[in-house]
Amino acid sequence: MSFYDYSVPTVDGEELSMRTLEGKVVIVVNTATGCGFTPHYKSLQKMYEQYHEKGLEIIDVPCNQFAGQTPGTDEEIHEFCTLKYHTAFPQMKKSDVNGENALPLFAFLKQQQGFQGFGKGVAAFAMDKMLKKIDKDYKSTPDIKWNFTKFVIDRTGQVIARFEPTADMKELEKCVVAALG
Repeated sequence: MSFYDYSVPTVDGEELSMRTLEGKVVIVVNTATGCGFTPHYKSLQKMYEQYHEKGLEIIDVPCNQFAGQTPGTDEEIHEFCTLKYHTAFPQMKKSDVNGENALPLFAFLKQQQGFQGFGKGVAAFAMDKMLKKIDKDYKSTPDIKWNFTKFVIDRTGQVIARFEPTADMKELEKCVVAALG
């Protein structure tokens, strides 16, 4: 199967087929409204404004699997994001990204780009320390480790990169710009 064979549930009960995104560069991100990384919405929205007309799409999948940091309803999450961060990119129904109820799209994304570490720096160290308390073997699985893990899909549907929440948003933007051509 390819990226274009998947879909994700929208807040209105429909399914958004990834096939509708053929020829675009796509960021798929699991998000949270009460996380230390929530300000990533600001950078994501800026990228969306700057590159949407050049072919960038962002698929926002709120997820409450990480310390319960997305407790609200789909409507409350949408209101928070649009009022606080002025997000204009599509926001999907709150869904799981790990475990038996995970969206099949995320199983595919994790298979294509597994976890390769949090990098260096204070945030990376803090994430490593926290996750080792939850699962000392966390590095050995491709699972999503936390909110704001981002996957970049190129115009041909290839999953070309995975950015952990600790990654510099400027690196994500460089990847997107290169994929846009």
